[in-house]
Amino acid sequence: MTKNPKSDVPFEKALEQLEELVRELESGDKGLEASLGLYEKGVTLAKDLTVRLEDAKTKVEALSKEGGKLVKKPFKTDDDEAPF
Repeated sequence: MTKNPKSDVPFEKALEQLEELVRELESGDKGLEASLGLYEKGVTLAKDLTVRLEDAKTKVEALSKEGGKLVKKPFKTDDDEAPF
């Protein structure tokens, strides 16, 4: 597992921070330098959140048991299901 540099901030709080940065950028009332700073913070948060999601996915796969043995199974999302 990859160590998260901002792991002391709960995932949900980090996601809220990213959403707020996006709202600020979309408002269009920031100057170029301020917008670039917000964008940089947003990229950093997005990378951190991606790592956390990948770590969670890996844990779910590792904890899937089959026949008493730990077996790695792909993590399925709603998008993975075939439409009826």
